[in-house]
Amino acid sequence: QVQLVESGGGSVQAGGSLRLSCAASGSIFSINVMGWYRQAPGKQRELVASITKGGSTNYADSVKGRFTISRDNAKNTVALQMNSLKPEDTAVYYCNAKMLVASPLRSLEVWGLGTQVTVSS
Repeated sequence: QVQLVESGGGSVQAGGSLRLSCAASGSIFSINVMGWYRQAPGKQRELVASITKGGSTNYADSVKGRFTISRDNAKNTVALQMNSLKPEDTAVYYCNAKMLVASPLRSLEVWGLGTQVTVSS
């Protein structure tokens, strides 16, 4: 069984920083893309940032220059450093991974359970 376990998150004042981490475990053959999505109350889930196995990154326009995504391929982990946080960043943040899993070998997309980030003004 493959799972993603998130850590970090919490409450912070506007202008502050938080760091989210996510670790993948299980019968993983390889992870192509890891990323973070978020969902605010009453809104659709949206991509925040993603990173490929080769290190190519993609960011939502709203977080460019403030958030940084990184990953450790050897440890199957991904992190999101969030700086200069704004109240509009308040949401539940979800870790996501698109991977190949073993026995049998197949593609799989996995989601974490989510972690709350609250930014107060």
